[in-house]
Amino acid sequence: MRRKHLVGVVVVIFLTWNVLMYYMLVSRNPGKVGAVSVQDQLRNLQGDIQRQLSHNSDLLQQLRKFREQKQSEKLDKEIRRTPHPIDTNTVILPILLIACDRTTVSRSLDLLLKYNPNKKRFPIIVSQDCGHKPTADVIQRYVSEHGIQHIKHPNVTDIKLPWPQRKFQGYYKLSRHYKWALNQVFHTFNHSAVIIVEDDLDVSPDFYEYFSATFPVLHQDPSLWCVSAWNDNGKVGMVSDEADLLYRTDFFPGLGWMLEKSTWLEIGPKWPDAFWDDWMRHPDQRKGRACIRPEICRTSTFGKKGVSKGLFFEKHLKFIKLNDKFVPFTKKDLTYLQKDKYEQYFMKLVKDTPEVTVSEAMSGHKSNMKALKIIYSTKDEFKSTAKKLGIMDDFKAGVPRVAYNGVVSFMYRGQRIYLAPPSNWKGYDPKWS
Repeated sequence: MRRKHLVGVVVVIFLTWNVLMYYMLVSRNPGKVGAVSVQDQLRNLQGDIQRQLSHNSDLLQQLRKFREQKQSEKLDKEIRRTPHPIDTNTVILPILLIACDRTTVSRSLDLLLKYNPNKKRFPIIVSQDCGHKPTADVIQRYVSEHGIQHIKHPNVTDIKLPWPQRKFQGYYKLSRHYKWALNQVFHTFNHSAVIIVEDDLDVSPDFYEYFSATFPVLHQDPSLWCVSAWNDNGKVGMVSDEADLLYRTDFFPGLGWMLEKSTWLEIGPKWPDAFWDDWMRHPDQRKGRACIRPEICRTSTFGKKGVSKGLFFEKHLKFIKLNDKFVPFTKKDLTYLQKDKYEQYFMKLVKDTPEVTVSEAMSGHKSNMKALKIIYSTKDEFKSTAKKLGIMDDFKAGVPRVAYNGVVSFMYRGQRIYLAPPSNWKGYDPKWS
């Protein structure tokens, strides 16, 4: 109400000022003003008032955003001033399932419940957008039968967009939903971390074991900012049988991922209006940090339809291999994933691997060797090699999918391949996209 009152006061002041200026003009120049009709003057005055109202509306929008930013910054400072120690082995890791209008959300929920070893440690929260009643009814059945939590995004209205962006309405709504849902998890429910999935994902038998074991590594290593269940090049025939093999990656994978509250306090206040996953991959957000990802995926997608309109599904996503073996990760030493240890081990491994051309690798003449290395120096060289060997060839903010220090690791006809930059590599070039 105060904002509306303020706008009204501004308009009255502006209108009064224009009337006064008009009468002063009439008294000083009666001949000239007489040539202009009262209707013209009123029309001009009306136009001025409408422009002023539009300007006032923009100012109020800016003030609102500024106030929200300040409130968020204040909250961040308060939380950082009173840190709470975390027992990384018992910390509650809620599953946040992002849902909309897929009644097949039941498929995801069935697997999440089937493999859940401890419902108190891994509570399931379904956040639904879209206001789709048939989907809401399906979710409510799980609320009553299994005790999961169902929260609903309060704003399901369309977002006003200029004409060129209207076709991306779904991406804008998804980003808005993510921000609201994550704020609920961290600020309303006050969790320390979260595992995020969407309503079109299957999970592996060791999905919970994987995140349980990697959380301590994530929490203790500031050079990490997420753990993902996904390998972008994880198609059948392009991964080894080493189900326990894990990597660091500079590429944000998504599709089943974990982050801490401290990271959300950093990125939440500046969360983008759309395309949040690509935004996460930008250097301004990543800040040189890495994620943990598996050799074999712990999630796979069955959602051919969605905001991406089935992008990559037929050619790529439906061939992703979902791990079917339980790996006791919590009984393994995963400290090798810490930055110093990992770089010493992994980069030496790549350096010592024999170098070949892509033609030699494809010929099979050196199939007796455990691993081969192919060097790329330009964007076009990478894309050409990637296409020949069947891996994803795109970049996001200059980073190839699954890459770490520029190196992409995958299997080709049963042989490990490292597609790597030259030894004098200077880092990622954001123009490679």
